[in-house]
Amino acid sequence: MGTLLNTYQQMPCTTFNRMFAIIYSFAILALIYHHFLTLIHHSTAFISVVTATSLLISDLILAFMWATTTSFRLRPILRQVYPENLEKVLRKQDFPAIDIFICTADPYKEPPINVVNTALSLMAYDYPPEKMSVYVSDDGGSELTLFAFMEAAKFAEIWLPFCRDSNIMDRRPEAYFNSNNHGKLDEHEIEEIKSIYESMKKRIKSVVERGEICLDYITDEQQRQIINKYRTPGFGRVNHPTIIQVLKESAKEVDNKGQLMPNLVYVSREKNKNFPHRFKAGALNSLLRVSAVMTNAPIVLTQDCDMYSNDPQTLKRVLCYISDPLTRPRLGYVQFPQRYHGVNKDDTYGGEVLRLFVVNAVGMDGLQGPNNFGSGCFFLRRAFFGGPTSMLQPEIQELRPDHVVKKPITAPPVIELAHHVAGCNYENDTKWGFQMGFMYGSLVEDYFTGYRLQCEGWKSIFCHPRRPAFLGDVPICLNDAVSQTKRWVIGLLEVNFSKYSPMVFGAQCMGFVMGLCYAHSGLWAILSIPIIIYSFLPQIALLNGVYIFPEVTDPWFLLYVFLFLGAYGQDCYDFILFDSTYKRWWNDQRMWLIKGLSSYPFGLVEYIIKQLGIATQGFNVTSKVQDDEQTKRYDQGLMEFGSHSPLFVPFTTASIVNLFALIFGMIRLLNDSSLEKLSAQMFIAGFGVLNSWPVYEAMILRSDEGKMPVKTIFISICFALVLCGGAFIVL
Repeated sequence: MGTLLNTYQQMPCTTFNRMFAIIYSFAILALIYHHFLTLIHHSTAFISVVTATSLLISDLILAFMWATTTSFRLRPILRQVYPENLEKVLRKQDFPAIDIFICTADPYKEPPINVVNTALSLMAYDYPPEKMSVYVSDDGGSELTLFAFMEAAKFAEIWLPFCRDSNIMDRRPEAYFNSNNHGKLDEHEIEEIKSIYESMKKRIKSVVERGEICLDYITDEQQRQIINKYRTPGFGRVNHPTIIQVLKESAKEVDNKGQLMPNLVYVSREKNKNFPHRFKAGALNSLLRVSAVMTNAPIVLTQDCDMYSNDPQTLKRVLCYISDPLTRPRLGYVQFPQRYHGVNKDDTYGGEVLRLFVVNAVGMDGLQGPNNFGSGCFFLRRAFFGGPTSMLQPEIQELRPDHVVKKPITAPPVIELAHHVAGCNYENDTKWGFQMGFMYGSLVEDYFTGYRLQCEGWKSIFCHPRRPAFLGDVPICLNDAVSQTKRWVIGLLEVNFSKYSPMVFGAQCMGFVMGLCYAHSGLWAILSIPIIIYSFLPQIALLNGVYIFPEVTDPWFLLYVFLFLGAYGQDCYDFILFDSTYKRWWNDQRMWLIKGLSSYPFGLVEYIIKQLGIATQGFNVTSKVQDDEQTKRYDQGLMEFGSHSPLFVPFTTASIVNLFALIFGMIRLLNDSSLEKLSAQMFIAGFGVLNSWPVYEAMILRSDEGKMPVKTIFISICFALVLCGGAFIVL
């Protein structure tokens, strides 16, 4: 029996999930049958037919999406690794090399000091430094970002040995210096290093605020020559040559304790407005080729610029899977969950996205493995070049995953070739982005890439240690939260309505259940249909005296109660099962409704417009800049509206309509005591009002900068009056 590196076990809730799925399926079939009975036997009046048909369509969509959710609950597993046994399997010199990719695109939305913190936390992994190379992709082509990493390269000479010798866990400088958990370490040494860090931080922030590098900060002629590349005529964000700068070379440079350091390489791929630059997927493919030429490590970590390392043992956890001969042959990648620091007590915006990043991933892990989340994912480089049994041949030998780099990364031939493969027209007439590397064709390149790899036969593993491996920034503004989801929705639709549709192509390659798993998030947009219908139709019907649900005494009413409580109850149970809280679940389902009235329909409309060939907004970087007052309101649990956005109008209108409906429903109840007929619609309106409390608060009770904009309130009231106008005539 070999050395134990990892184990897994099926979750105890699996049997219950399967039994409940069978019962709930029969309940859904009964509901559909009831809808058909209503259409056949009830009134043929136009309004009745439209209402019954709308409810049927809504419930069919909800039933399908419930089936996709249930696919995650059929075989969830939990894994355990034993990194303490790793040295029994691998000698230190046999540890595989790793190339770490960090992507940033805008120094004003993604502050360089934050990106620097991420890079330093990764460079400080508890791993042989000569085996690590950190590549920073600056898709904004900014001298500000390059300057920040010049500063970081110098600070790393102090920071890395301090982390190693002191065996600290928080290896992101900002997190460490802001904590009081310094143990028995020398406070004088900590203050000295902190002073150096604060000085670096001040210089970096200063150049960002000025928008240019102060000449006083340029310390030598080499730095001056590098910076001058950005000041050539015609140099711009979307029009500039390739810039590759080796800031640290492991083979030559050591830290202040004489130990080797990881490679640190800055890359800004060539941009030209006449060539497509493919957003993040293009930047990742450029890094994949540049790193192949320079180091060609067999393991590749992709990391968002704000997702810093929170556990220096993470790489050893990954090796517990990669070094296992039973999993290695078909293992494509190991995915860690995206977790966040600074989330307020009740997670106002559902920013943890617990279902997507943990609950669903655990469910997929018991099948063929989780999807790729874009960050915190350790790929086997070989997986980017075809399926496990057939390797695609790249256009040059140096890009093959089995190519051995024998020259130093600063050797002129290596640098020259690296510049060549980062050129904007290099991919012309090649397989990059379509059969090799990160996939093009979707704004969510992570989802599409992981999906395609699994369709090719690669499996993945979900590694979810108790201590989060990575922590990142969470949106603390409602507009950022819904705008980010809208972009995801567009990208997911691009995949699901392509020839690679999960329900057809995916089901053929991976099986029906995995196809359902991928279709779940891929078809978020269609949830906007039932959410919109249930947010307005029962309420408007109530205002007009039309009863569209069974009476309380009707047995069919109990079916509605069971379906509602069953779906919401199991969803809440999933959250509690993964150490969340009831209040966090409540805010998550509230955000689900808000997104169903904003991100989902707007994303669907923008996707349709894009398919018609009309120019759309395209990729937007989510801002990582946080205002102090905004942060304070977030910590208090207040929703941040601030400036007007069209995304706010639908759910604000729904909030007003639900309030009108509840009030008029209560008036009707007092006048004719038709409780049995009103119960279902009153409950739906009341549920809408309960979920809309933050909206009412922002409209009426608040006076801070995060309140609801007057423009949004006015437009929403106008829409609500138009929708409810018929009710005023009746009453």
